[in-house]
Amino acid sequence: MGLRTKIGVAITATAALVAVIMGLVVHHRTARNQLDIAREAIESRLLTAVEDHAAGVHRPRTLINPEHIPGPLRKAVDGGRRATYLDRSGTVPMLWAGSRLGRDTIVVKHPYTRQAENLRRLDEALWWAGGLGTAFAGIVGVGLATVAGRRLNASARTAERIADGDFSARLKPRGGQDEIARLIVAVNTMADALADRLQAEREVTSNIAHELRTPVAGLVAAAAVLPPGRPAEMVRERAERVRALMEDVLEVARLDGSAERADTEVRALGELTRRAVRSVADANDGNGSKDGKDGKDGKGAVQVRVVRDCLVETDGRRVERILANLVTNAFRHGGAPVTVEVDGGTVRVRDGGPGFPAELLVCGPQRFRTGSGSGLGLGLTIAAGQARVLGAGLSFANRDGGGAEATLDLTASVRDEEDPEAS
Repeated sequence: MGLRTKIGVAITATAALVAVIMGLVVHHRTARNQLDIAREAIESRLLTAVEDHAAGVHRPRTLINPEHIPGPLRKAVDGGRRATYLDRSGTVPMLWAGSRLGRDTIVVKHPYTRQAENLRRLDEALWWAGGLGTAFAGIVGVGLATVAGRRLNASARTAERIADGDFSARLKPRGGQDEIARLIVAVNTMADALADRLQAEREVTSNIAHELRTPVAGLVAAAAVLPPGRPAEMVRERAERVRALMEDVLEVARLDGSAERADTEVRALGELTRRAVRSVADANDGNGSKDGKDGKDGKGAVQVRVVRDCLVETDGRRVERILANLVTNAFRHGGAPVTVEVDGGTVRVRDGGPGFPAELLVCGPQRFRTGSGSGLGLGLTIAAGQARVLGAGLSFANRDGGGAEATLDLTASVRDEEDPEAS
């Protein structure tokens, strides 16, 4: 049940309860006043009838020693009291009054029909008024709840956009000092603070990477001229890793901004997938990782399956970058077998490892943090950033049978024509 419905139901229920209570109070007070007035009138008649009987005058509407009178009235009169009694047992309500005069019982009665009809009409009017008032209160409540709900929904959507990385999202402040206005100010303040902190972090990261670029390039060049040998290979390997890390940091800094644009072209998704996997396999072969370290064992480690190929209008370089990072992550943190499956506009990268950490499944990839305790977590961060630039979906899940599965969704970029090639 949404907030609007809850507020509307609460206001309607409150209005209905107030209408019922007010109706009961008005009904009770009106009935009591009517009965008091009728009793005064019939008591006045009774006194007149007693005086007339004492004077020997008998009026037709006066009952002398009647056989049938209500039991409570007879009991009160036999006790020597003057009393009135409203009898509702018959089809017509009747108001009785009686008194003793010597050995005689003097009784007068009057129909209570007019008062009962007036009370019935009053109850009917109260029901109509209560129903209309409740309906009006419900409509007003739903209207107010809708206005408040729209403002809260706008705040929630803006907060979601900020959480997704759109730090330019802001709420338009409106007049008033209510709680929702304070929430709007708080969301805007939070967005400003987050944008400033991330901008500062981005600038620091970018500056550090730029400052390292020249000495790292010199280190790579110096390592290339070292005499052949195992020490030289180790230096070159470490220098290349530092250079690759520096490039990753620069790429993350670029993806944090809004200047990145995709250069679209029509390509076969199966071809892009094979190229990405081949680049990872070539890189593994080139750095001497055929011995199975870090979960990498050469070109034969990845099985590419094209269930249904298609043409996509996208940035091929960025797609290859995403898939290469996903496959590399499967090697480093997952386990064999690693399978890449192309099915229409969807590419799934599966491995046989322990699966993604729970924190990654909940919060998504985060830089400088991995679930395995090694690495800087930049590979999946870059993949997620490139997917945002492409407007593609990138999701992570753990399979029921074990292992991780990363899914790149490019269905929005699929062209109508399909590539008949499949393998």
